[in-house]
Amino acid sequence: MSGAGPMGEDGEGGADGAIDDGHYHLRLYVAGQTAKSLTAMANLKRFCEEHLAGHYDIEVIDLMKNPQLAAGDQILAIPTLVRRLPAPLKRIIGDLSNTEKVLVGLDIRPKADGL
Repeated sequence: MSGAGPMGEDGEGGADGAIDDGHYHLRLYVAGQTAKSLTAMANLKRFCEEHLAGHYDIEVIDLMKNPQLAAGDQILAIPTLVRRLPAPLKRIIGDLSNTEKVLVGLDIRPKADGL
């Protein structure tokens, strides 16, 4: 499992009303340590801390080390984020810099700020 490893699951709380479906298992497919891959990893970590704090885990798959793993989730482009849980499976391609696109793509309602 040299190309796959959890990126992190930190902290508790902060997700008041952000999710209703429980725990999110996210898998990010990248190809080496390119600028786009690093940006996608940083954006995903920031996004999860803001919207899913304490309710997610991230697995990063480096296809340069394990190219055969691309077939399992039908990865055609990188970086690609796959939401494995909750069902149904969802995919987002790109560096995850557009927060609104990520929220819509993962079916996550943004938490209300200062209600």
